[in-house]
This record gives sequence, structure tokens and C-alpha cells, in this order.
Amino acid sequence: MEPQSVYDFSIRDSKGNDVDLSLYKGKVLLIVNVASKCGLTNNNYTELNELYQKYKEHGFEILAFPCNQFGGQEPGTNDEIVDFVCTRFKSEFPIFDKVEVNGENTAPLYKFLKKAKYGIIGDNIQWNFAKFLVDKNGQAVDRYYPTTSPLNIEGNIRKLLGLD
Repeated sequence: MEPQSVYDFSIRDSKGNDVDLSLYKGKVLLIVNVASKCGLTNNNYTELNELYQKYKEHGFEILAFPCNQFGGQEPGTNDEIVDFVCTRFKSEFPIFDKVEVNGENTAPLYKFLKKAKYGIIGDNIQWNFAKFLVDKNGQAVDRYYPTTSPLNIEGNIRKLLGLD
């Protein structure tokens, strides 16, 4: 059966456990493909943390998916990635298993997100830190380019959370 929302997916977390995304029902989600060795890493993690700290109590969640498809910039194991993110950036949002976001082995969640929101060059993800904003019903309502600052998305997050 065709998935109707992100809640229809089960994803492996960084420890290898299956996580049913229906756990996040009713929350606003920012789904991001992340990398530890990218020129965009510092700004993105810093700003993602800022948004997370500000809005997690209001029903906002960031789901980070490490991906090594862009310049080999996420070569580490899941443990190394989590250690880097949690130690260097003190991130508290969930880090999932490494995925592919383009090509034959695209993770099913990313197939769903890309079908909902096309990018400027078709549905392919362009680089690390592409962002999908998902509403409380599990639908992708916006897609942002890797170079879009997470803080530039804040107004849209606030709207979806009903804070504006």
C-alpha cells in the first residue's frame, strides 16, 4: 500500500533499532540529510540546535539522517557520527541510520518526501542539509535547499506549530 504520510514509515535509528515514525504524530518535523565533514556542517548544526531548543517543548522535532552520497562527507560509522554530533554540537535531536537519498537505494522515506516536494532540478536531493518541513499530519509542506539557513525557516515552523 502506498504510504499516506511520514507516519507510515519505520526507520532504523543510529543504534540499529526500528523506530515507527508514528511516534511523531501531531508534531512538526524538520527532516534533514546531514554530514559531519561538509562546509555547511557548522552553521546547520548550530542553527538546528537553536531551533530545536526553542521549539521542542511546542511539538517540534528534527530528524537527522546521515548520508554519505555527497563528496563522501559522512564516512563514519553510526557511533562515530552520533559521537561527533553530540560531542561537538551537543545536539539532542534523534540521529538515524545512514541512508541514501538519491539513486537506486533511496530510503523509502526520502522517496515519499521527494514525491511530495520536487526540487529545482527534479526530485534529486542536491547536497548535504536539504530540509523537508513536515506538518502535524505527516505531510511534507516545504522543501529547502542545503544552503537555506535553518533560522530562515523559523517563521514557517512557528506557523505550523500555531505560535503565530
